[in-house]
Amino acid sequence: MSKLTHFNDDGTPHMVDVGGKATTTRKAIAEGTITMLPDTLKMITERGHKKGDVIQIAQLAGIMASKKTSGLIPLCHPLALTHVHVDVAVTENGLRVTTECQLDGKTGVEMEALTAVSVALLTVYDMCKAVDRGMVISGIRLIHKSGGKSGRFDADQVT
Repeated sequence: MSKLTHFNDDGTPHMVDVGGKATTTRKAIAEGTITMLPDTLKMITERGHKKGDVIQIAQLAGIMASKKTSGLIPLCHPLALTHVHVDVAVTENGLRVTTECQLDGKTGVEMEALTAVSVALLTVYDMCKAVDRGMVISGIRLIHKSGGKSGRFDADQVT
């Protein structure tokens, strides 16, 4: 296992110096799910929520969150994202959110993709909690990352 990069040799936390790294195209894809009661899912899919379109608001919240990641995660670099996409798919018992973030830069965008998924799912919970407090957010994970020195990662290829 490699050494943790966010700590100096004496154990002090620090933001990693990426100044000498090469600029490459970097992409990350993350996903997560929220399960809910059938009536809650029906309200969402029929766009019957009095607060507005839950799916569209969750998509916007995910995009906004990706841009704010460095303000939420203490040692993340502020990034100039060139692409963010948030997809919300209806499943049998809830929603699956998949996010994709991309940039040309010196550090990866994994945290931005994971933050986007998390906030999109939390937004669904927030909008629907009055009718379904038992919703469960789960399975938040990185499913793909490419670019940079560490190369490509695909979750389905991990053994």
